[in-house]
Amino acid sequence: MADDGAIVPLPEMRAFVVRCMAAVGIPETDGGALAELLVAADYRGHYSHGLNRLDMYITDTTSKTMATSGKPIVVKETVATALVDGNNILGPVVGKFCIDLAIEKAKNAGIGWVTARRSNHFGIAGWYGIRAMEQGMIGMAFTNTSPLLVPTRAKESVLGTNPICVAAPGNHGDGFVLDMATTAVALGKIELADRKEQPIPEGWALTPEGAPTKDPKQAEGLCPLGGAENTSGYKGYGLSMMVEIFCGIMGGAKYAHHVRKWKDPVQNEANLGQCFVAIDPRAFADGFEDRMSDLIDYCRNLQPAEEGVEVMVPGDPERKHMAKCDQQGGILYHPNQIKFAHDIAAKLNIAPMKIL
Repeated sequence: MADDGAIVPLPEMRAFVVRCMAAVGIPETDGGALAELLVAADYRGHYSHGLNRLDMYITDTTSKTMATSGKPIVVKETVATALVDGNNILGPVVGKFCIDLAIEKAKNAGIGWVTARRSNHFGIAGWYGIRAMEQGMIGMAFTNTSPLLVPTRAKESVLGTNPICVAAPGNHGDGFVLDMATTAVALGKIELADRKEQPIPEGWALTPEGAPTKDPKQAEGLCPLGGAENTSGYKGYGLSMMVEIFCGIMGGAKYAHHVRKWKDPVQNEANLGQCFVAIDPRAFADGFEDRMSDLIDYCRNLQPAEEGVEVMVPGDPERKHMAKCDQQGGILYHPNQIKFAHDIAAKLNIAPMKIL
């Protein structure tokens, strides 16, 4: 393994995740859904939510906080809406069920809006929006999380990172993919900085006393998107509450300060609330993809403020990262990430993932 890391082929990463989850009692089908999502996260460059999150799913399983078997069930529905009970199984399995149900409803009614309760961590929100976009739909996904965001003017973490995804199709496989936390940064990026022994930028996190910090080990709460009040952090705070309305409050799940603390030693069911939306643009004005592509291309072709630095639209950085992975034959991981994976394999007594 080189000093700058090692490359893991995508199929090997997927097989490794399935092996890990099988070792703790998760059926191969469910483990495969998780693997598909974790690989997609790292492939798209969202390292905070790929391999970095594997130990969390393993811990939730071995601690019996999360059920190892079961299926999501629809407890209430109309032609365009549904409320789903996730039965406390793997979040990606619940999320996949819900976005697919939303897509089917959108095909019939023009829109499908599905809210879930009793779910678990579902990974990158973009994975669900893209699933709808690939079928010509506008896809949206939201989830609440453990309280990490410190509201503007407060010291206590109350809301989650509460991510937002909107994915919309353009022409010829192009599209708009917004996938973002409503905090200044996802918690996983602070964890990765800690694992790599690197400082974090000021404006990402706060100490227990509410002071800004660059030390990932001192990070107790996350700043809302926008940071401090004078840089419009209250907007991120508001967006986080909006997500909570769609998820925990609308779904009858835990919400805000009622959700368990992140990696709480007292193991309780997460009971996260999540929301998945699919909209068929054909139910509205014709030519959606043409106008979407026109806007995307116009923005990309704007003259850059800094020479040699191209203007991009949401989804472009991920496309570039995927192309780079394809070119190099897999996902490049930091040496500490590889060690992290090897340590998991040794703990579970399974074959480690192979590296190039």
